[in-house]
Amino acid sequence: MAMTWLRFWGFVTGLEFWGFVTGAACVWLAVKENVWNWPISIINDALYLVVFFHSKLYADSLLQIFFISVGIYGWWAWLYGGTRHTELQAGRTTPRQAAIYAAALIASTAGIYFLLHRYTDSNVPFWDAITTALSLVAQYMLGRKLLENWLVWILADTIYIAVYIYKHLYLTSLLYLVFLIMCVAGWKRWKRTVAPESISVEAAG
Repeated sequence: MAMTWLRFWGFVTGLEFWGFVTGAACVWLAVKENVWNWPISIINDALYLVVFFHSKLYADSLLQIFFISVGIYGWWAWLYGGTRHTELQAGRTTPRQAAIYAAALIASTAGIYFLLHRYTDSNVPFWDAITTALSLVAQYMLGRKLLENWLVWILADTIYIAVYIYKHLYLTSLLYLVFLIMCVAGWKRWKRTVAPESISVEAAG
């Protein structure tokens, strides 16, 4: 039994390593506005689904399923989500969208926290919930190519670093430090390329 557990632990650690590699690659490509960030992101999400479940970060584990779905959507949207099915251009979040995303963040955090606290053995239910909710909002915003997605990711990654250190996922915490640095770079790079008057279509929500 001990040998079986050690083999599984080695397997999970290997997945964490490849999660590190693919995660760094997909964020770097997103900063560059390269559409190939999406297929690599899908691979990364599949790897971390297993890693997080093993670490009892159940919300983060389930989040990867959502990320895979958004990855497929984002891949299509970046290629064909613009005017007349052309390549989608980066834009800014409208006040209406910001209000909707804020409401979704609060509601998601409350709902996920309730489920984790009541039905799982998670010892970090609130932090697991809020990082999951932030990631849900940020990933959707990235799929819509909204500039402010980077600000939401910066907040999420800052919290993630502390949670993963607490969970002894040191390689993953290092990865999220890399993510944090890349997100700051992404914010600065996209801000230079998006016109001040550029906003996304309200109906895109």
